[in-house]
Amino acid sequence: MSDAPPPGLAERLAGVRDAIADASRDAGRDPDGITLIVVTKFHPASLVRELAALGQRDFGENRHQEARPKAASLTDIDATWHFVGQLQSNKARQVREYADFIHTLDRESLVAALGGAGRPVDVFLQLNLTDDLARGGARESDLPVLAERVLATPGLSLRGLMAVAPLGEEPRRAFERVRLASELVRRTAPEATALSMGMSGDFADAIREGATHLRIGTAITGNRPTPG
Repeated sequence: MSDAPPPGLAERLAGVRDAIADASRDAGRDPDGITLIVVTKFHPASLVRELAALGQRDFGENRHQEARPKAASLTDIDATWHFVGQLQSNKARQVREYADFIHTLDRESLVAALGGAGRPVDVFLQLNLTDDLARGGARESDLPVLAERVLATPGLSLRGLMAVAPLGEEPRRAFERVRLASELVRRTAPEATALSMGMSGDFADAIREGATHLRIGTAITGNRPTPG
Protein backbone atom coordinates (compact mmCIF):
# COMPACT_ATOMS: atom_id res chain seq x y z
CA MET A 1 0.00 0.00 0.00
CA SER A 2 1.33 3.42 -0.95
CA ASP A 3 2.16 5.86 1.84
CA ALA A 4 1.92 8.82 -0.52
CA PRO A 5 -0.30 11.63 0.77
CA PRO A 6 -3.55 12.36 -1.04
CA PRO A 7 -3.16 14.88 -3.85
CA GLY A 8 -3.48 18.52 -2.90
CA LEU A 9 -5.55 21.23 -4.51
CA ALA A 10 -2.96 22.12 -7.15
CA GLU A 11 -2.56 18.48 -8.15
CA ARG A 12 -6.31 17.90 -8.38
CA LEU A 13 -6.82 21.02 -10.48
CA ALA A 14 -3.97 20.04 -12.80
CA GLY A 15 -5.28 16.49 -13.06
CA VAL A 16 -8.74 17.65 -14.11
CA ARG A 17 -7.30 20.10 -16.60
CA ASP A 18 -5.21 17.31 -18.11
CA ALA A 19 -8.26 15.02 -18.28
CA ILE A 20 -10.26 17.75 -20.03
CA ALA A 21 -7.46 18.21 -22.54
CA ASP A 22 -7.28 14.46 -23.18
CA ALA A 23 -11.05 14.13 -23.62
CA SER A 24 -11.08 17.14 -25.93
CA ARG A 25 -8.38 15.71 -28.15
CA ASP A 26 -10.15 12.34 -28.23
CA ALA A 27 -13.28 14.17 -29.43
CA GLY A 28 -11.35 16.14 -32.03
CA ARG A 29 -11.91 19.39 -30.15
CA ASP A 30 -9.70 22.25 -28.99
CA PRO A 31 -9.42 22.29 -25.17
CA ASP A 32 -9.23 26.08 -25.31
CA GLY A 33 -12.88 26.08 -26.38
CA ILE A 34 -13.98 24.62 -23.03
CA THR A 35 -14.46 26.67 -19.87
CA LEU A 36 -13.76 24.93 -16.58
CA ILE A 37 -16.01 26.23 -13.82
CA VAL A 38 -14.90 25.11 -10.36
CA VAL A 39 -17.98 24.76 -8.17
CA THR A 40 -17.03 26.06 -4.74
CA LYS A 41 -20.35 25.82 -2.90
CA PHE A 42 -19.97 25.19 0.84
CA HIS A 43 -16.24 25.93 0.60
CA PRO A 44 -14.72 29.07 2.16
CA ALA A 45 -13.58 32.11 0.26
CA SER A 46 -10.01 31.13 1.12
CA LEU A 47 -10.30 28.11 -1.18
CA VAL A 48 -11.42 30.34 -4.04
CA ARG A 49 -8.42 32.55 -3.37
CA GLU A 50 -6.10 29.52 -3.49
CA LEU A 51 -7.60 28.42 -6.78
CA ALA A 52 -7.23 31.93 -8.21
CA ALA A 53 -3.54 31.86 -7.27
CA LEU A 54 -3.30 28.65 -9.34
CA GLY A 55 -4.72 30.43 -12.37
CA GLN A 56 -8.39 29.43 -12.06
CA ARG A 57 -10.78 32.21 -13.04
CA ASP A 58 -14.30 30.75 -13.28
CA PHE A 59 -16.19 29.78 -10.12
CA GLY A 60 -19.66 28.37 -9.58
CA GLU A 61 -22.02 28.86 -6.65
CA ASN A 62 -25.55 27.59 -6.15
CA ARG A 63 -26.84 29.32 -3.01
CA HIS A 64 -27.39 33.07 -3.09
CA GLN A 65 -27.04 33.48 0.66
CA GLU A 66 -23.55 31.99 0.44
CA ALA A 67 -22.50 33.33 -2.94
CA ARG A 68 -23.16 37.03 -2.34
CA PRO A 69 -20.88 37.51 0.69
CA LYS A 70 -18.25 35.23 -0.83
CA ALA A 71 -18.11 37.26 -4.03
CA ALA A 72 -18.10 40.50 -2.03
CA SER A 73 -15.07 39.36 -0.05
CA LEU A 74 -13.11 38.49 -3.20
CA THR A 75 -13.40 41.62 -5.30
CA ASP A 76 -9.60 41.91 -5.35
CA ILE A 77 -9.12 38.73 -7.41
CA ASP A 78 -9.77 38.16 -11.10
CA ALA A 79 -12.91 36.01 -10.84
CA THR A 80 -15.84 35.27 -13.10
CA TRP A 81 -18.87 34.13 -11.10
CA HIS A 82 -21.38 31.58 -12.38
CA PHE A 83 -24.64 31.05 -10.52
CA VAL A 84 -25.54 27.39 -11.07
CA GLY A 85 -28.29 26.77 -8.51
CA GLN A 86 -32.06 27.14 -8.66
CA LEU A 87 -32.98 30.80 -8.59
CA GLN A 88 -36.00 32.38 -6.93
CA SER A 89 -37.51 35.27 -8.84
CA ASN A 90 -37.43 37.51 -5.75
CA LYS A 91 -33.65 36.98 -5.47
CA ALA A 92 -32.90 37.43 -9.16
CA ARG A 93 -31.92 41.10 -9.00
CA GLN A 94 -29.58 40.47 -6.09
CA VAL A 95 -27.88 37.57 -7.89
CA ARG A 96 -27.44 39.70 -10.99
CA GLU A 97 -25.40 42.18 -8.93
CA TYR A 98 -22.47 39.76 -8.66
CA ALA A 99 -23.05 36.87 -11.10
CA ASP A 100 -21.54 37.20 -14.56
CA PHE A 101 -23.39 34.10 -15.79
CA ILE A 102 -26.66 32.54 -14.64
CA HIS A 103 -27.05 28.93 -15.75
CA THR A 104 -30.55 28.13 -14.47
CA LEU A 105 -33.05 30.33 -16.26
CA ASP A 106 -36.09 28.11 -16.70
CA ARG A 107 -39.26 30.22 -16.73
CA GLU A 108 -40.63 33.44 -18.14
CA SER A 109 -41.16 35.05 -14.73
CA LEU A 110 -37.43 34.73 -14.10
CA VAL A 111 -36.65 36.40 -17.42
CA ALA A 112 -38.77 39.35 -16.35
CA ALA A 113 -37.14 39.48 -12.92
CA LEU A 114 -33.60 39.45 -14.35
CA GLY A 115 -34.11 41.84 -17.23
CA GLY A 116 -33.96 45.60 -17.41
CA ALA A 117 -31.45 48.25 -16.49
CA GLY A 118 -28.35 47.39 -14.54
CA ARG A 119 -25.41 45.09 -14.85
CA PRO A 120 -25.74 42.91 -17.99
CA VAL A 121 -25.63 39.17 -17.46
CA ASP A 122 -25.14 36.12 -19.68
CA VAL A 123 -27.73 33.38 -19.21
CA PHE A 124 -28.26 29.74 -20.05
CA LEU A 125 -31.68 28.13 -20.39
CA GLN A 126 -31.88 25.11 -18.10
CA LEU A 127 -33.39 22.01 -19.70
CA ASN A 128 -35.12 19.45 -17.48
CA LEU A 129 -34.11 15.99 -18.71
CA THR A 130 -36.52 14.15 -16.38
CA ASP A 131 -40.28 13.66 -16.24
CA ASP A 132 -40.40 15.33 -12.83
CA LEU A 133 -41.75 18.82 -13.43
CA ALA A 134 -40.89 19.77 -9.84
CA ARG A 135 -37.21 19.63 -10.70
CA GLY A 136 -35.47 22.71 -12.04
CA GLY A 137 -35.46 23.27 -15.76
CA ALA A 138 -37.84 23.90 -18.62
CA ARG A 139 -39.39 21.31 -20.86
CA GLU A 140 -37.84 21.06 -24.31
CA SER A 141 -41.07 22.24 -25.93
CA ASP A 142 -40.90 25.47 -23.89
CA LEU A 143 -37.36 26.39 -24.93
CA PRO A 144 -38.09 28.34 -28.16
CA VAL A 145 -40.56 30.70 -26.47
CA LEU A 146 -38.22 31.12 -23.50
CA ALA A 147 -35.38 31.95 -25.88
CA GLU A 148 -37.55 34.55 -27.61
CA ARG A 149 -38.30 36.18 -24.27
CA VAL A 150 -34.61 36.40 -23.40
CA LEU A 151 -33.72 37.87 -26.79
CA ALA A 152 -36.38 40.54 -26.33
CA THR A 153 -35.25 41.47 -22.80
CA PRO A 154 -32.66 44.24 -22.29
CA GLY A 155 -29.71 43.34 -20.10
CA LEU A 156 -29.72 39.61 -20.89
CA SER A 157 -27.52 37.74 -23.36
CA LEU A 158 -28.50 34.17 -24.22
CA ARG A 159 -25.47 31.89 -24.33
CA GLY A 160 -27.06 28.44 -24.73
CA LEU A 161 -28.41 25.52 -22.72
CA MET A 162 -27.60 23.99 -19.35
CA ALA A 163 -28.60 20.55 -18.04
CA VAL A 164 -27.74 17.89 -15.49
CA ALA A 165 -27.62 14.24 -16.55
CA PRO A 166 -30.36 12.36 -14.63
CA LEU A 167 -29.47 9.55 -12.27
CA GLY A 168 -30.05 6.21 -13.93
CA GLU A 169 -29.50 7.44 -17.48
CA GLU A 170 -26.32 6.86 -19.41
CA PRO A 171 -24.66 10.30 -19.31
CA ARG A 172 -23.64 10.49 -22.93
CA ARG A 173 -27.20 9.74 -24.04
CA ALA A 174 -28.46 12.51 -21.75
CA PHE A 175 -25.93 14.98 -23.14
CA GLU A 176 -26.87 13.99 -26.68
CA ARG A 177 -30.42 15.06 -25.84
CA VAL A 178 -29.12 18.45 -24.74
CA ARG A 179 -27.14 18.86 -27.93
CA LEU A 180 -30.21 18.07 -30.04
CA ALA A 181 -32.34 20.49 -28.01
CA SER A 182 -29.67 23.13 -28.61
CA GLU A 183 -30.24 22.78 -32.34
CA LEU A 184 -33.90 23.62 -31.73
CA VAL A 185 -33.00 26.72 -29.72
CA ARG A 186 -30.53 27.94 -32.31
CA ARG A 187 -33.36 28.25 -34.83
CA THR A 188 -34.56 31.12 -32.64
CA ALA A 189 -31.21 32.25 -31.26
CA PRO A 190 -28.40 31.32 -33.71
CA GLU A 191 -25.67 32.66 -31.43
CA ALA A 192 -26.77 30.59 -28.42
CA THR A 193 -24.25 27.85 -29.09
CA ALA A 194 -22.86 27.18 -25.60
CA LEU A 195 -23.63 23.99 -23.66
CA SER A 196 -23.21 23.98 -19.88
CA MET A 197 -23.13 20.30 -18.98
CA GLY A 198 -20.79 17.80 -17.37
CA MET A 199 -19.69 17.47 -13.77
CA SER A 200 -16.99 15.57 -11.86
CA GLY A 201 -18.14 12.10 -12.84
CA ASP A 202 -19.27 12.59 -16.43
CA PHE A 203 -17.45 15.52 -18.00
CA ALA A 204 -15.65 13.38 -20.60
CA ASP A 205 -19.01 12.28 -22.03
CA ALA A 206 -20.19 15.88 -21.98
CA ILE A 207 -17.15 16.96 -23.97
CA ARG A 208 -17.87 14.28 -26.56
CA GLU A 209 -21.34 15.77 -27.03
CA GLY A 210 -20.14 19.35 -27.37
CA ALA A 211 -20.00 20.81 -23.85
CA THR A 212 -18.45 24.26 -23.72
CA HIS A 213 -18.80 24.85 -19.96
CA LEU A 214 -18.04 22.16 -17.36
CA ARG A 215 -19.23 22.52 -13.76
CA ILE A 216 -16.77 20.51 -11.67
CA GLY A 217 -16.66 20.47 -7.89
CA THR A 218 -15.45 17.56 -5.77
CA ALA A 219 -12.90 16.26 -8.30
CA ILE A 220 -11.02 19.51 -7.66
CA THR A 221 -12.16 20.85 -4.30
CA GLY A 222 -12.42 17.50 -2.50
CA ASN A 223 -15.34 16.56 -0.30
CA ARG A 224 -17.30 19.62 0.61
CA PRO A 225 -17.72 20.69 4.23
CA THR A 226 -21.07 20.17 5.90
CA PRO A 227 -23.13 23.30 5.20
CA GLY A 228 -23.90 25.47 8.15
